[in-house]
Amino acid sequence: MTTTPNPEFEGQPQDPQSTSTADPSTPPPPPAPSSIQGSTPPPPPPAHSQPENPQPGHVHTPPAQPYPQPAYQQQGYQQPGQGHPAPATAYGQQVLDPAQQRQWGMFAHVIPLIAMVLSAGLLGFVGSLVIYVMYKDRGDFVRQHAANSLNIQIMTGIVLLISFPLMLVLVGFATYFIALAIAFVLHIIGALRANEGQQWSPPLTPRFVS
Repeated sequence: MTTTPNPEFEGQPQDPQSTSTADPSTPPPPPAPSSIQGSTPPPPPPAHSQPENPQPGHVHTPPAQPYPQPAYQQQGYQQPGQGHPAPATAYGQQVLDPAQQRQWGMFAHVIPLIAMVLSAGLLGFVGSLVIYVMYKDRGDFVRQHAANSLNIQIMTGIVLLISFPLMLVLVGFATYFIALAIAFVLHIIGALRANEGQQWSPPLTPRFVS
């Protein structure tokens, strides 16, 4: 059988693959890697790199260094060559010298005495308590006189509390003024003994604090 060529395709080259018979069992070739993944991106510039050609007026700033931590120093430790240690202290308070202890031992009796007179015996306890709390750790001498003053005021306060209900039968007025008079005398004696630098314990007074 004679095949008549098609005049439309005359003079055009024919693709040998198109003329060959395709084998259905042969798989198609894989696509090119560049068509799937694309072009490889350029590597990133190195960190903290200074440009080769800096712009005019540009100053390169180095990375900030961490702030140096101060060296740990234990409390109370003294480096060699820094002088002599501080004077002895008690509970963080400096101990008074003997002259100051005598002075505040006298004030421990004078201050509650004045408060007692001005308030009819009601605020003397407050004065003794304040002196005792502030100066009980500043020396043995001032501590003893402050404790004696506070014991006098505690005993006086007990008698005054008993005297209030007894005022209904008129006996409380007598006990009230007798308690204030005794406390007045004891504070005078205590102030004189403290000023002379002598230890003293008030009579007829229990030791509630020491």
